[in-house]
Amino acid sequence: MITVPGADRGRVNIAGLLCYRPAQRSRLIYRLHVYHRRRHEQKTFTEADYIALLDDAHQQLGAPIVLIWDNLNRHTDAQIQPYLHRRDWLTVIQLPPYTPDLNPVEGLWSALKRGLGNRLTDHVDHLAATIKSRLSTMQHRNDSLLDGFLAATGLTLDPITP
Repeated sequence: MITVPGADRGRVNIAGLLCYRPAQRSRLIYRLHVYHRRRHEQKTFTEADYIALLDDAHQQLGAPIVLIWDNLNRHTDAQIQPYLHRRDWLTVIQLPPYTPDLNPVEGLWSALKRGLGNRLTDHVDHLAATIKSRLSTMQHRNDSLLDGFLAATGLTLDPITP
């Protein structure tokens, strides 16, 4: 997840999955949540939002998922664990603490933020539209960009042989 503050003190939260499968094109699946600082408005993604993202990814990919997750508090929260365990198509691997260099999505967030620092926006909805446009471009661009985020971690899709 990435949080990008807006000029009106709202914020845009993004949750995303980089999906890799041998001999298949890489995929980016993401969701945005815009917080406008309105009373009774949800500030960020809930456990249900993360589960919905995973369910949508499973539908789109049509295959079991091995999820590599960092230690964001929502990812490790006891409230989300029962939902994860109910999905027999999902295997969750928790990254060790303080290892963003092993998480391909961190490269995506870095590339996304790189171009946003010098943007002037007058409203959080405009910022959200800019982010969505940039992510859409990354999503539909040549696979080498998404593959590069995995390559930068030093991890591969090759099975481990004893």
